[in-house]
Amino acid sequence: MFKKILFPTIFLILAYFILANENAKIIVAGIAIFLVGMYFMEEGFKLFSGSTLEKVLENFTNTLPKAIATGAIATSIVQSSSLTSVIMISFLSAGLIGLGEAIGVIFGANLGSTTTTWLVSYFGLKINIAYYAMPMLIFGVALRFSKNSKYQGIGNILLGLGFIFLGISYMMNGFETLKSTINLASYSMEGYLGVLVYIIIGIIATVIIQSSAATMAIVIAALVSSQIIYENALAISIGANIGTTITAIVGALASNENGKRLAVAHFIFNAITALVALIFIYQLAYIVDYLAQVFGVDDTNYVIKLAIFHTVFNIIGIMLVAPFTQKIVARLETLFIPKVKAKSKPLYLSDEVIEIPKAALVSIRKEVMNLYFQSLKAISHAMNLHREDVFGQSNLQEVVKKSKNKIETNIDVIYKENLKQLYGEIIRYSSLAQQNMNEEEIKLVGRLKYASRKIIKSLKDVKELQKNINFYSKSKNEFIKNEYDSIREIIANTLREVEYIRKNQLNDVDRMSRVEALKHQLNSLDLIQNGKIDELIRNKKIDTSMATSLINDASFGLYICKRLIDITMLLWVEDDVLIELGEENED
Repeated sequence: MFKKILFPTIFLILAYFILANENAKIIVAGIAIFLVGMYFMEEGFKLFSGSTLEKVLENFTNTLPKAIATGAIATSIVQSSSLTSVIMISFLSAGLIGLGEAIGVIFGANLGSTTTTWLVSYFGLKINIAYYAMPMLIFGVALRFSKNSKYQGIGNILLGLGFIFLGISYMMNGFETLKSTINLASYSMEGYLGVLVYIIIGIIATVIIQSSAATMAIVIAALVSSQIIYENALAISIGANIGTTITAIVGALASNENGKRLAVAHFIFNAITALVALIFIYQLAYIVDYLAQVFGVDDTNYVIKLAIFHTVFNIIGIMLVAPFTQKIVARLETLFIPKVKAKSKPLYLSDEVIEIPKAALVSIRKEVMNLYFQSLKAISHAMNLHREDVFGQSNLQEVVKKSKNKIETNIDVIYKENLKQLYGEIIRYSSLAQQNMNEEEIKLVGRLKYASRKIIKSLKDVKELQKNINFYSKSKNEFIKNEYDSIREIIANTLREVEYIRKNQLNDVDRMSRVEALKHQLNSLDLIQNGKIDELIRNKKIDTSMATSLINDASFGLYICKRLIDITMLLWVEDDVLIELGEENED
């Protein structure tokens, strides 16, 4: 209810504000254009970098110092701490990175986000940025029409920079002309009361705008036109740091447990940093003055001093909090313990990372594996076998002989109520994710979709086979019972061998050798080709009705085993040549 009232209220206040004052309209338009620029920048780097950014964040975060440095550099380049955070959440979910390393990247991302302040404060004053914005917009639009995703990405980046520059220009012009009607500096406040008030202003502005970079751009524009004093600008920058964590927390509410933990870590870091900056704001200002003198910055160049302050207090925050990262991790891992999800609910598919190719690909792969592991239990139970017996060390022939028809598994119910919906989610998510992928990534997703389809087909074949297994297990004819036991044994052996290939550290050649040996064993299921069915009928061991059922069910067993082998090849054999060779041998 509160959310429904809040947005219209803010919208109406904003409408009155921009209609009542022409200069305010220009400032708000500048903010809007700046935010559009940030959006295009983020989208552009998603397309342009492909999986480069994800690879960097995955490979250069194995220690805390490297994670912090990587987060700072990556965010400085892409100009989006939110993009870095989303990738971290996806890597946490996929198990590609630990919580400690992800927190280190977030620390670094906070530092990297200060580059926006530097860019705006330096270039916004040294050059006429509106003059350079127009060519960027023109070339950006032209490149967006390219069919090449890399060129589209460059086009988006140029559009983003153009809109950012144009937005800053509008804000500066708006504040400059605002001086003739309203002097906001007259409302400035000195002392700790002023610091607290302007910290709150910084928090509110960042929460409403949803961008600390935009808040800092507004502060710089206001500072340049002398609409606020330097001391108040420092306080707003502290508030912007706090406000961006509130934005992250709100965004993490719909995220998984790792996203929530990372958001809490982000809040802890920024809250401690802000508290220290608040308590020692005047001492930090003195340090900034000293550094400004060292680097030859003019004493009245408050914009560059603001950039130095923004950077210094984030560095201090890292120095204070980073040594306690492991303790923070230990505490966070006790929070947001996930409830057991329904089997029909995806465990790894997150819409937050669907536009990030590498992260989406890892999520799809893990979800297909989840579908596979759930199907293994259903297949084992449909064969009237317990999974621990199938995957244990017991003699399978003895396990099958001793097993009774006591495991009640309705494959049709399991499929319709659980796995069908999960399969549908995999296909939906994969199709959407492929829109942002290159040809190689699209091929990999296609392979995963193919594997998930084979899993579902195996379940359907098991459903058909289960009926006669249950029926003939009660038969007084020992010969037909033995034949169905043989089918069950071969399927169980295939399940055991597939699990061995998956769990052991085999190279692709060894895996392929075991797969070929397994395929050779399946010849015993071709009852017509090997003459087994003729022998049973000729010796009157089974009647024609039994023979027909046995032929059909042996075929179902053969299809199930072959599909399980195909799934193994698709999910756990990396070499494309070996996979193609395996498919040719199957044909």
